[in-house]
Amino acid sequence: MERTERVTLTNMCMIQDGSRVLVQDKVSGDWPGTTFPGGHVEKGESFTNAVIREVLEETGLAIARPRLVGIKNWSNDDDSRYMVLLYKTSSFTGELRSSDEGEVYWIEMDDLYEMPLAYDMQDLLKVFMDDDLSEFQYYQEDGVWKYHMK
Repeated sequence: MERTERVTLTNMCMIQDGSRVLVQDKVSGDWPGTTFPGGHVEKGESFTNAVIREVLEETGLAIARPRLVGIKNWSNDDDSRYMVLLYKTSSFTGELRSSDEGEVYWIEMDDLYEMPLAYDMQDLLKVFMDDDLSEFQYYQEDGVWKYHMK
């Protein structure tokens, strides 16, 4: 059994301010809709530095103490894996500004579920919110994509 594989590493961060969370109306890419800011981990970059950098680029906020709360992942047809490291923080400074990735704004957490969320974001929120969950994994069964959360 092969023990190594090519992996694309990305991140996403839920930034909380009391009962509010920062959301992004993602307009580009193949995952449009309301989501949290994040992006790719560059070669050789630490995971924590990557999420801090991506949030700053997309929101204007400098976050501190991001805490890893879970992972979303799947294997691609080319035998590579795609991983999204899921972070949370309530520590930030700076002035909010949007980027070409999409508009960013604060919303009450309870109102988030009424937004036009990116595909599977509603289920992914369970990993962010439930301390008993840490993984959201897609897999194929009989040619159909399914997922489980653990």
